Amino acid sequence: MSNELWHDVGDAAELAQQPLQQLLVGRTKVALSCVDGQFGVINGACNHVGGPLGQGTLEGAFVVCPWHNWKFHRISGEGEPGFEADRVPRFDFKVEAGRLLVRDTPATTRNRLPHDKHPLDRDIRRLSGPLRVVGISTTVMDNAYPRYSTSEALLQSALEHAGAKHALEYRMLKLRDVPFRACKGYYSKSAHACTWPCSISQMDPKDGMHAVYENLVFWADVILVATPIRWGAASSLFYKMAERLNTVQNQITLRNRVMLRDKVVGLIITGGQDNIQAVAGQMMQFFAELGMQFPQFPYIAHSRGWTAEDMERNVEVVRHSGQLHDGARSLLDRCLDLASRLQASAAPAFERAGRKASGLERRAPAATD
Repeated sequence: MSNELWHDVGDAAELAQQPLQQLLVGRTKVALSCVDGQFGVINGACNHVGGPLGQGTLEGAFVVCPWHNWKFHRISGEGEPGFEADRVPRFDFKVEAGRLLVRDTPATTRNRLPHDKHPLDRDIRRLSGPLRVVGISTTVMDNAYPRYSTSEALLQSALEHAGAKHALEYRMLKLRDVPFRACKGYYSKSAHACTWPCSISQMDPKDGMHAVYENLVFWADVILVATPIRWGAASSLFYKMAERLNTVQNQITLRNRVMLRDKVVGLIITGGQDNIQAVAGQMMQFFAELGMQFPQFPYIAHSRGWTAEDMERNVEVVRHSGQLHDGARSLLDRCLDLASRLQASAAPAFERAGRKASGLERRAPAATD
């Protein structure tokens, strides 16, 4: 066996002091482990989405990927029990004159077990038909002992208006009824660790965020989001949802893939305290980052002000205010108007070079671009 096939990766005694580390063998990143003086060398790229195994942790005899916790035997490269055939390559190594040498070609091949595609892993294209409306209520309550929610009540009026006046299909999605796990912060490990479909959705088929993804990404043209004001901010459920929608925004960062195209969002904000404009501004900034569109006057809101602590009075105002409920219906009308115009113009843009060549560049209005 020729010496050119072996790479000197360092002093064996020093390398043995660290249980797990990432090294470069030629151009290949490997995960080098050492337990009780016994080395193991496996390929450093996880089978899932390429997470750096050498930067992970050891759990018994297994290397745990730092991105999504996939496990591979530190010596054989085989997957955890039940998934042994799902393996990463292992590398031969030897110690000579106190130096650790690793062969630059793997001793085994990578093997990825076949997995069914996740239901969310499909082409994003709008189904034909009339406009579709989804309302998302972010208010939190005990469903066994429900209370009156001012934001949800106005949202319900808007959705019923979609059916009664416009004969459109609509859905109400109450986040409290679709329990979903909090974001695990995969993005903070690496942009590539925040995947589509969301890694949590991939690992947990019961995760309720699946319903949000289905409705926002694939089904709805108009999305109405209703939130109460909680300590000067939107509902905690809104922020929990927003964190999990990072997977949608990250597709723009990684692949220039805009998943929410030609979709319109309107906001309904109510509360017993003020700060409406700050709440609306933050929510609008978030949805703008996802690529969504806003109608003229994109939100309606109600607050009796910071000093009005008589909440029972606040509820009665909203319950009996025809103006507020009409405002919710008008918000929907504005959203539908913009959505219909977006769908009517949702045609492939002119090729800029072709327009210049044909002399159309100066005559064509910018809005057609």
